[in-house]
Formats: sequence, structure tokens, C-alpha cells
Amino acid sequence: MRSYQELLEKANSLQLKISEIVILEEVQATGLARVQLLERMKQNYSVMQQSVEQGLRGEWKSYSGMVGGDAARLIEYGIKDKSLLGQRMNNLAAKAIAVAEVNAGMGKIVAAPTAGACGVLPAVLLTVQEVLGTSEEDMVMSLFAAAGIGMIIAERASVSGAEGGCQAEIGSASAMAAGAAVELAGGTPEQTAHAAAIALKNFLGMVCDPVAGLVEVPCIKRNAMGAIKAVTAAEMALSGIKSAIPLDEVIDTMASVGREMPCSLRETAQGGLAVTPTGQRIRDRYS
Repeated sequence: MRSYQELLEKANSLQLKISEIVILEEVQATGLARVQLLERMKQNYSVMQQSVEQGLRGEWKSYSGMVGGDAARLIEYGIKDKSLLGQRMNNLAAKAIAVAEVNAGMGKIVAAPTAGACGVLPAVLLTVQEVLGTSEEDMVMSLFAAAGIGMIIAERASVSGAEGGCQAEIGSASAMAAGAAVELAGGTPEQTAHAAAIALKNFLGMVCDPVAGLVEVPCIKRNAMGAIKAVTAAEMALSGIKSAIPLDEVIDTMASVGREMPCSLRETAQGGLAVTPTGQRIRDRYS
């Protein structure tokens, strides 16, 4: 799959959701039966749930010791009725951090689309599930919608920070989550595209600058921001707000921006926050 427009045309022609078109494409491409694909995605959904639950306990620490426990701190703060975001958005951000902390502690996560961006999609979809009370079956189907967007991004651009900067990781995850959230909320295939495009546009140019070369700082906190932007983009699309630039063109733009980024800003830890005085001290401590 190289074009969301192709997915959209098929969805409208067959009067199906994007997730159903993605499954049809995967059945044809892999030879697997629909039931097998659903079972595999159900397993991914289960791992996502578990990683959120584990991370929120605040027990996970990275081997470097730089990060850990922030998800629990955020939840605790939100309970005190002082949250500027409100409890729902507070919990959304906490879920994203929780999964990223589990990843930093070498726990089991779903790379969606990468390990560095693993917190965005589960945080968004599990939050939408809490709001709408959606079934497990619908949750699993929404993951196929996310996968479809992710595959198109991977084909037309990249989901690698080393190739395209953090826009390719957190940006892609946010676009996938925004589109999946729209389908989960009953939006149209067109609205799914608008949500993904709106989300991705807001990450264009984001560099990948892991301090000490570890997927911890600033990666984990960026997961929270990616989740918040995804839900905002989904809300906008569901309200009828459209992206002036089509999703395929936004993805192509991300690819172009990624190619123009210097190597120092693409996961090499040779630029950005990684080379600040504090970043260098942290590097020296763990090198």
C-alpha cells in the first residue's frame, strides 16, 4: 500500500471502513486467513493493555536510571484535582509515558510503529475506549486502521528516526493514532485521513536527538505530546475540520524534510538536545 487515496477509493467503493480494506489487502498479500490476522492483532492489543497497566504502577526504571516513575507521578498529580489538562488528558499523557517507560526498562511493548514511539497508539486508543465504552473487537479493528496508515508512511517516507528524524517516529505514531481514533469513534474514511494529516503536519521537522544515544530523553515525554496531539487532531476531524493538504502529500513532505535534515539530527546523538552541556554530561556519565 503506497497511497491512502487508493485505500479511500476502495473503502468508498465497497462501503467499508479503512480497517476492513487493510485486512483485505493483508489477506491477499500474506495468504493468511482473516481469522489469523485478527488473532495476531488481538495479541498486540493485549500487550498494549499490559504495558499500560505495568507502566502506571511506577515500578519500571530504565537501566541507565535516567527515567522511571513519571507515569505514576502524573496520575497522582491528576487525582489531586489540580490538573491543568483535566483528568482524562492527564491520564492520556500518563498512559503514553507508562508504555515508553516499560520500553526503557526492557519490558514487552508493541513497536507501533517503533519502540521509541510505542506509547502513543495504546494511550490514545485505550483512552478513547474509556470514553466510548467500545468493545475489544472494535479496538482490534481500529489497530488495522492504524496499521494501514503506518504502512503507507513506511512506503512513501519512513518510520525510522535514523532516516527521517523524530517526525518519522512520534509523528507517524501520532498520525496512526489520530486516524485510528476517528474510525473507533465512528468517523468516515475521509475524516480518518484528515485526522492523520493534521497530526503529522504538527511534527514536521522534529529532530531525533536522544541524549546519550538512549531512547529515553527526550523520547519518553515526546510520547505524551504525540498522544495529546493525536486526540486533538481526531477531535478536529470528527468535528468536520479538514486538512488543506491531503495525507499522501503530507507524508511525502515528511520524507522530503527528513532527507534535508543533517545526519547530526537523525538519531546519531550528535546534535540537538544530545549536545547541550547537560546532555554531554549525561553522555559522559553513561558512556
